[in-house]
Amino acid sequence: MFKILKYSFYDLARSRWSYIYFLFYFILALVLLFLNHDLSKAVITLMNVIIILVPLIGTIFGVMYYYNSREFTELLLAQPIKRKSIFLGQYLGIAISLSLSLLLGIGIPFVIYGLFNSAAIWDFSLLLLTGVFLTFIFVALAFNISIDNENKIKGFGYAVLLWLFMAVIYDGLFLMSLVMFEDYPLDKFSLIGSMLNPIDLSRTLILLKLDISVLMGYTGAVFKQYFGTNVGLFTSLGVLFIWIIVPVRRIVIRAKRKDF
Repeated sequence: MFKILKYSFYDLARSRWSYIYFLFYFILALVLLFLNHDLSKAVITLMNVIIILVPLIGTIFGVMYYYNSREFTELLLAQPIKRKSIFLGQYLGIAISLSLSLLLGIGIPFVIYGLFNSAAIWDFSLLLLTGVFLTFIFVALAFNISIDNENKIKGFGYAVLLWLFMAVIYDGLFLMSLVMFEDYPLDKFSLIGSMLNPIDLSRTLILLKLDISVLMGYTGAVFKQYFGTNVGLFTSLGVLFIWIIVPVRRIVIRAKRKDF
């Protein structure tokens, strides 16, 4: 598995898309810090970008890599190698590669602007941690979609639809539900609803740490009311970790049962 992971990682490290992904975040962070020297405000702005863009890139990259390396995967399947090792190695290779591009792209400009001497270092660390979680989650979801669909067009379509639902449609449906049933107690409903969407949960996690009551919204306020700041942070991280474990477990199960 580690050999396949290393191959997948180096294969993506040589890809120009990985450099474009790195340069995008590098330039974005430099521009934000150049225009506003307040690191805390830059973290808030980056949050709005990361929680939308990272899931999109993770989903698209995951689907692209799976379909482009399908012939190589079939060659590996003909060898005496466990299917679990093949697919987990490829998954970890692309997830780690994208996470590294994100960490370096955003981290280097902030370090240059004196991150280690700033009080915003913990908020920034949580922002990067959330970005890594979202990368691992949506690459895993993309692999699940790709394994289930042999047709590339259908696979890409479902992947984009998944991101669109999680990033845009889900929030609209959730808000409509809160408005329609406003006469009923909705605290537990809002908690469960936010946990069922890793993007919403990531936003709540960061806002809990920043403690910005104006931006927190109803769900963030309920999170803080039920769990408090610290317990809410660990609860959110725990649920995000489950969001990684469940899709990865399904990758292993589907890889064992699927007739390639």
